[in-house]
Amino acid sequence: MFSWFGKVSFVSYTKVSDFAVHLKDGRMMGSVCKDCGYTTFPPRADCPQGLSGNFEFKEYSGKGKVFTHTTISAAPTGFEDVAPYTIVVVELDEGGRLMAWAGDTVPAKELKIGIPVQVVPRIFEDSPEIKLYYTVEKPGATWKKAPAPHLG
Repeated sequence: MFSWFGKVSFVSYTKVSDFAVHLKDGRMMGSVCKDCGYTTFPPRADCPQGLSGNFEFKEYSGKGKVFTHTTISAAPTGFEDVAPYTIVVVELDEGGRLMAWAGDTVPAKELKIGIPVQVVPRIFEDSPEIKLYYTVEKPGATWKKAPAPHLG
């Protein structure tokens, strides 16, 4: 399933593999430790606070604020065709941070640290393999979700 992100996972098993399925379904999922309530995004199989492996998935809204951003002009191998592009680190309202591409509704010149944004899970529709990623959009952006979560 993690091959959907464009890289193959060489780990034969992970307790958080359903994360990729939820993302493909349009759901951003973090994890909550059932023992102490510690919340993380991205999800972690083991609680960094109490070291418990007893967790459940929690759906995130994707709402957050820009923590930092940068525009990449000299792209690494494999990304030359999309340079220049802007990457944004978002601090999520529910806790945790993630890195995403600047979306169409938030031009790079309008990005400022601290502005509210909406993270949207996306799928490259024109790719032979499924490729999952996030974009940062203006607050209130919506996206298609599959029916209610069926895993984890």
